Amino acid sequence: MIRHVVTFTWQPTAGAERVGAALTALRGLRQEVGGMSSFVVAEDAGLSDGNASAVLIADFADAEAFYRYAQDPVHLSVVAEFVRPILASRAAVQYQA
Repeated sequence: MIRHVVTFTWQPTAGAERVGAALTALRGLRQEVGGMSSFVVAEDAGLSDGNASAVLIADFADAEAFYRYAQDPVHLSVVAEFVRPILASRAAVQYQA
């Protein structure tokens, strides 16, 4: 199984409406794209200073399933339309779980 973990830090000027729209769009990827056995998008709980703003964690059966998701036009559209415009920084890792 491949686990895909992405942290997002939003720009300070992003605003609650745009952040909410980005989170909703990211959460919709499970239904719109599929291919994952587990999928979570969550906002940081605010327990420690310096954390990222949100996280996406997705599990895929194998690398091929991850690549299908990563290259899917709907996924790419969500990133371009909702995420990149408000993104300050992003970090990602995929690992064998």
